[in-house]
Amino acid sequence: MQKKYIFKAIIAFTAIIVFPFHTFAQSNIVYLNSSEHQQWMVKPQADISDANAVKTAGYETKGWVPAIVPGTTFVSYVAAGLEKDPNFGDNIYKVDRAKYDRSFWYRTEFNVPAGYSKKHIWLNFKGVNRKATIYLNGTLLGNLDGFMQLGQFDITTQVKGHDENVLAVLVDIPRQPLANVGSPNYVSSASWDWMPYVPGLNSGITDNVYLSNTGDVTIKDPWIRSSLPTNARADVSIEMEVKNNAPVARTAVIKGLITPGNIEFTQKINVNANGETSIKLDKKTFSQLMINSPKLWWPNGYGEPNLYNCKLSLVADDEVSDVQNIKFGIKRYSYDTIDHVLHVAINGVKVFIKGGDWGMSEYLLRCRGQEYDTKVRLHKEMNFNMIRNWIGSTTDEEFYDACDKYGIMVWDDFWLNANENLPADINVFNANAIEKIKRFRNHASIAVWCAENEGWPMAPLNNWLKEDLATFDGGERYYQPNSHAENLTGSGPWASKDPRYYFTAYPTGLGGNKGWGLRTELGTAVFTNFESFKKFMPEDKWWPRNEMWNLHFFGPLAFNAGPDQYDESVSSYGKPTGIEDYCRKAQFVNVETNKAMFEGWQDAMGEDASGLMAWMSQSAYPSMVWQTYDYYYDLTGAFWGAKKACEPLHIQWNPLTDAIKIINTTRSDIEGLTASADVYNLDGSLVKQYSMSKTADAPANSAGEVFKLKFNPYKADLALNKKVFASSSTNGEPNAVNDGNTGTRWASKSSDQEWITIDLGKDEVVNGVGLNWEAAYAKAFKIQTSGDGKQWSDVYTTDEGRPGEQKIAFPEVTARYVRMQGVERATYWGYSLYSFEVYQGDVASPGLSAVHFIKLKLTDKTGKLVSDNFYWRGNKRKDYSALNTLAKVNLKVDYKTVKTGDKYVISANITNPASSNAVAFGVRVQAVRASNNEQILPAIMNDNYFSLLEGETKTVKIEFDANLLGSDKIKLIVDPYNNDKKN
Repeated sequence: MQKKYIFKAIIAFTAIIVFPFHTFAQSNIVYLNSSEHQQWMVKPQADISDANAVKTAGYETKGWVPAIVPGTTFVSYVAAGLEKDPNFGDNIYKVDRAKYDRSFWYRTEFNVPAGYSKKHIWLNFKGVNRKATIYLNGTLLGNLDGFMQLGQFDITTQVKGHDENVLAVLVDIPRQPLANVGSPNYVSSASWDWMPYVPGLNSGITDNVYLSNTGDVTIKDPWIRSSLPTNARADVSIEMEVKNNAPVARTAVIKGLITPGNIEFTQKINVNANGETSIKLDKKTFSQLMINSPKLWWPNGYGEPNLYNCKLSLVADDEVSDVQNIKFGIKRYSYDTIDHVLHVAINGVKVFIKGGDWGMSEYLLRCRGQEYDTKVRLHKEMNFNMIRNWIGSTTDEEFYDACDKYGIMVWDDFWLNANENLPADINVFNANAIEKIKRFRNHASIAVWCAENEGWPMAPLNNWLKEDLATFDGGERYYQPNSHAENLTGSGPWASKDPRYYFTAYPTGLGGNKGWGLRTELGTAVFTNFESFKKFMPEDKWWPRNEMWNLHFFGPLAFNAGPDQYDESVSSYGKPTGIEDYCRKAQFVNVETNKAMFEGWQDAMGEDASGLMAWMSQSAYPSMVWQTYDYYYDLTGAFWGAKKACEPLHIQWNPLTDAIKIINTTRSDIEGLTASADVYNLDGSLVKQYSMSKTADAPANSAGEVFKLKFNPYKADLALNKKVFASSSTNGEPNAVNDGNTGTRWASKSSDQEWITIDLGKDEVVNGVGLNWEAAYAKAFKIQTSGDGKQWSDVYTTDEGRPGEQKIAFPEVTARYVRMQGVERATYWGYSLYSFEVYQGDVASPGLSAVHFIKLKLTDKTGKLVSDNFYWRGNKRKDYSALNTLAKVNLKVDYKTVKTGDKYVISANITNPASSNAVAFGVRVQAVRASNNEQILPAIMNDNYFSLLEGETKTVKIEFDANLLGSDKIKLIVDPYNNDKKN
């Protein structure tokens, strides 16, 4: 997503750039991160009169603030209670930026671990935003530049073995504008249309600090690669640099162990004094590195994400000098751009991309460790197979570890946005890019490297990045220079749309090719539930919509999200009576829209669609836009809509054509499936004339139509014999297009911008037109509507016109005038039409209540249910208010809770009795603490916001960490939409 920056002048702090080599030994790691045993302190540089004293023992830190490491300076002040909760209300907007937009000293003291008996003690930094000058016991160790710059310092001679050691770090903030002058950094920290400006621009010691202990020889940049001549055999190679940190030549032995399989290998090497040597071990020397019947790494939905571990040890003088463990997956990515559409395949199997974009893991960089496992696990539960690391804003190894574990491919960006400027120091940028590639290249999950968000890298960066990836990643992953161009179909839109929009050729994107193709961003506002809303919104600002909502990005600050359009969608369920009612109805907008986004792309698999990523799939800041689960891990309707749509084997309805399709995004052909569809009225009665069933096969990677539902068999032509006006006529009168005679025609003069308009005589609801072109057709044209014949709105545009009959559908609009506006002729002649029909919208089908339900089922050969789906449909397609007339239902709820290890698992059977008077619509299930009814989050659930016909039962399973409950008890709340009468 694009953002224009307001440029501000700031003071640029200078530092000597030193890039220390980055062995990052894993031997005897002891973390110096903040803990009860390790205290860091932080204070502004400007408030310290004697910087030299800071670096020495005995310095008094009274007046300093306890620091969070890894973390940011601002977060340290928040944690110390010196700033109000930045999530709540407008607190973060009131912070004095000048307090944090400056340099800070960090200081800690540590002892060398007693067990450090090897020759070299190392001090390691994995990331500082944006620059750091590092001192140990008053001695300058070096400088870091760039938040991905790795640092390892041999402190053997500076460290005090038995006394306290003083570590002092001067951290400088990024330079503005962050994009692209200040890159590399967390680019959105200066605000975006989904997160506020972060005081201090997320500067601080932002990744792990630790000690390690090795002998003289150490391992540097291990790189494990695999090739697959066939999926039945993998050829593994291991490359690394071996560094000798001694002033004399050394002999060492590399020992390797790959598990599972217990594959062992040993290699003797010689390394010059203070030198390095490159090592490559492969099948030429070690036949055991040819692995038969390997356990392959597969993306979610295509197989298991199997991982191997390679333990590398360096032995010198009969002592283990260094050890590293590297997890890797055996896989082979391949790509094609047939018809200018990027397709991704793994292990020879084409993958349909279903995923989401991460803006940041958390806007203040407070996501750490196990939390990544939770976030990525939720993507697996949504049946996603890809996450886009937007502008490279997630930098923690735990993110990639979790993606490897759960089979989530990564579209990994670098730190460039569509701004016509270069980083202030392109060499520093490139050094950080190389560091990133080396740090993460062993992760099986990385599928695509992308240079820039919605733009092309300026010279020389594009070629540099290509060469970096060819050299340090072997060119094994695809390089995409621009996130929405070339073989992609753009990005956006980001606002709420009628579900039929996503099935209409073509959903319009910014940049890129036309079509569905591969879209890296498509999204909508996603409002939270009330339980989350009140956590960040002051009570006096709950209702109605106001500026405080805007500060949480439901208003002009999030213009791309189209909050006004979203409001209209919510009101289609009946005008909300207050914030609780708004939040409740919003969830069904979230379900419907997010399901339609993915189903629309899947429907077009037979055309050009190769995948879609939702903008966004997770929440970095408490807001009402672009999320599936919210900031507090409440799973919104968007989560459940996406989860249902993205089932690997799936049955779905096209709301534009009424086609029922089977979607198979697995790697297996599936035969003998039975697809069935039934339609029910609000009272739960089956409307038999719409029931259909048919058997079908589902080849791998396919979308196959099974049948069409017989809704609206007749649509009136509102244009017949109505008044017609045209910009010009050269053959026949304008009314030849609607006189009921297909042998007469109208033709315009030979000019591109000609038009013809039907006057319907009064306002009508219309949802489509029928055109029958002569050979002189429009290559590009628009269908426009108007209430007064003066102000026109585009309801359809195309540059793929064709001769002959063409029926065009679009969401219902109310209009008196309907116009074909020419844009470009296909021939020398003018535009020529035999007929111009205008179709009446909101035509009710016989026997249906104002809102009715479509229930789809897909069963296998044995009759086992493998997919189901549920839709609600209005006779007036944008009016679901009749749902508010649903009779109350008395659901039967039985549940039990089992504790397994450190988890609680709730299993609940929820039944709508056969004696019920209505469909139980939109049932929401919550596990809460019995003492206060607060939700237990995060939790993994299999279903929510589901609907039950009379006599149906749904089993809901909920899993959460036992420590979230403490000594409290569990209560289950089950609420159908029927029973909440706030409208």
